[in-house]
Amino acid sequence: MSEFEPGRLIRPYGDTTGDGMVQISFTLPMPHSKVAEGAAEQLANKMGMEPALVAHAKPMGPDFTFFVVYGRVNHLVDPSKVEVVERDYPLLTPKEVNASVKETLRRRMVVVGGCIGTDAHTVGIDAIMNIKGFAGEKGLEYYRELKVVNLGAQVSVPQLVDRARAESADAVLVSQVVTQRDAHILNTREMSAAFRESYPAAKRPVLVVGGPRFDEKMAGELGVDRVFSRGTTPGEVASFLVHRILNRPENRTQPKQAAS
Repeated sequence: MSEFEPGRLIRPYGDTTGDGMVQISFTLPMPHSKVAEGAAEQLANKMGMEPALVAHAKPMGPDFTFFVVYGRVNHLVDPSKVEVVERDYPLLTPKEVNASVKETLRRRMVVVGGCIGTDAHTVGIDAIMNIKGFAGEKGLEYYRELKVVNLGAQVSVPQLVDRARAESADAVLVSQVVTQRDAHILNTREMSAAFRESYPAAKRPVLVVGGPRFDEKMAGELGVDRVFSRGTTPGEVASFLVHRILNRPENRTQPKQAAS
């Protein structure tokens, strides 16, 4: 249930409560000039910002200008109608993750990850998988009951599938930072299709993708089990993997038979 009452509308805050003031930034393919600044103001007006003030303008080479525009909008939002992907699993400590894997799987959980396509940015996958971790949390390599295989950058989809099969992976993590022309979307769909073709449905590894431009609501559309966006921590990923993998029917601990 939303913490906001239905119909309670709110407006942006800038200088005083409810004044509707916002700040936006964008680049226009124009050399810096008064005409360019006028074009930026015109664009802001068409976006519903009135009045609009060009607060900052900086040339980006000879043919482009970067702008920051400040102004008022009249739009209202209803927080009770906002749709987000809520976390539906408990956050576990590394000790709890290790204990759950050891008790239920009775072996190490295998996690294979990397950056697919031409993406050479490993900062995302390293933040989750490397022991140094992110945001004060240790990465998945820190968990003794997880076997972590980090393939690094520019991994082709066939290479990823082959390594996942060779390692008998329980989960596959993919990071995508390069997003030009929706490369992250196309690469993810290619990856999920390849795993569906290579595995029976019940045997397919859990597929997780992450990156700053992903929409967490697109998991079903992309054919993956979970999408993580910016700010995700290793603990969140580890907790999700435990929740999803250990609750598969074949991994659930069978109840002991009562003595007759």
